[in-house]
Amino acid sequence: MHESDYSIRPAEPGDLEGARAVMLDTVYRDFGTGYVPRWHGDIIDPAAAYLAPARHTLLVAVDGVAGDVVGTAALDARGPAHPPNPRHLAERYPSGETAQLRRVYVRPEHRRRGLARRLVGELLAFAAADGGYRSVYLHTDPAVPGAEGFWRSLGKVVHDERQDPAGGQGIVHFEVPMV
Repeated sequence: MHESDYSIRPAEPGDLEGARAVMLDTVYRDFGTGYVPRWHGDIIDPAAAYLAPARHTLLVAVDGVAGDVVGTAALDARGPAHPPNPRHLAERYPSGETAQLRRVYVRPEHRRRGLARRLVGELLAFAAADGGYRSVYLHTDPAVPGAEGFWRSLGKVVHDERQDPAGGQGIVHFEVPMV
């Protein structure tokens, strides 16, 4: 399949089961953590997290042949919380002014086709159109294959916890320019 064989669109209620499956498969397979309620509550109820609030969104990438959800990307108005994130990041990226990118996941068999980049482009356009966001923030686990390189190609590192004296959570934090 080619990039043009997929559609990217805002999730509808009928997409939520497929989106949830992509997200849960990713946290189990790629992160190795499985479902952790304090980190992944939005996965269990994506409608409340992303469809109900006006300034939030959940996008899906849909396989044009099978019609399956094969990728997700979300945005919300919550900045990074301290703790567990460093205090200076919570202060730099306050909730309400920060568009946080979340759950940018593509099923392994559909990767390397530009879907994540397309999903992020749509999220950045959504953030810009909102008019109230002054920055776009995300964090990633560099242990996930390809994640750090992908985000470095789109934004700048604002904090790498691997360089902290105790290593923090090992997370890399990014700012991505709005379109």
